[in-house]
Amino acid sequence: MTRQCTGRARGEQQRPNTHESSTPVQVSSAAWRHVRWLSLCLLMFVAACAPAPSPSSVTPTATGSAQAATITAYHGHTGTVYTLAWSPDGTRIVSGGNDNTIQIWNATAGQRLVTYTGHLGSVWAVAWSPDGKSIASGGNDSTVQVWDAKSARRLLTYPGHTAPVRAVAWSPDGAHIASASQDETVQVWNAASGRHLLTYRGQATAVWAVAWSPSGVCVVTATGNTSDEHAMETVQVWNAMTGHLLISDPVPSSAGYADGTLSVAWSPDGTRLAWGGADTIVHLRNAPSFCRR
Repeated sequence: MTRQCTGRARGEQQRPNTHESSTPVQVSSAAWRHVRWLSLCLLMFVAACAPAPSPSSVTPTATGSAQAATITAYHGHTGTVYTLAWSPDGTRIVSGGNDNTIQIWNATAGQRLVTYTGHLGSVWAVAWSPDGKSIASGGNDSTVQVWDAKSARRLLTYPGHTAPVRAVAWSPDGAHIASASQDETVQVWNAASGRHLLTYRGQATAVWAVAWSPSGVCVVTATGNTSDEHAMETVQVWNAMTGHLLISDPVPSSAGYADGTLSVAWSPDGTRLAWGGADTIVHLRNAPSFCRR
């Protein structure tokens, strides 16, 4: 018995020695698994304790508010602002509204430079001359006035309209002005003397918009609708110097709006026209080749 127990004990003592070559591999693998487990735990701990991204780094991509931030604000008007225009050199902005004033201010600092008080009613339209020296403006007093952008001195008053003036546009060479009115006419006149040259007739309701082609050859006009039930030819292109009608495009009032087309614009190269209004659609079409010269 003693010998057997001794032998068993010896066997047990010798048993580890019989696997001496494999034991280090098993221990190393277990240790490696232990290290990997500790590393995973450490990474999870670091991630959990890491600070959250700052709001400044998240806000621009999440809401876009950084891109829409106001650069400056101008508080010179005391009533609704109806019209705005940048100066040709981009340094100034002219604005007009129902406080009967037109104001020029620095586009960067928001500092008021000039206030013009020549109109007797709300101002609906302003436009810079191509050289940036003068401004044409029109409003509820049915006049178009041209004044010096630096001194606010009135240069002339054009009294040809019999209803509020809704839009004004200088010819590219600065020699003429086209003005659109609720009296259902667009009139072209000399910007220096105020001498009347042409009246475009054919619109059956108020004219809301006018724009001169970049070539100076054509003028486009846009009107409202006289009826909610019938389509109205609201966009018309004219030979600027003869008054000959080149295009008359109908814009259906399918939505039941009576305001019609309120805005028009030429592409910079003069090849296309865009217009939009109460039907919620912006329309594009090719301009007449005659107007591209």
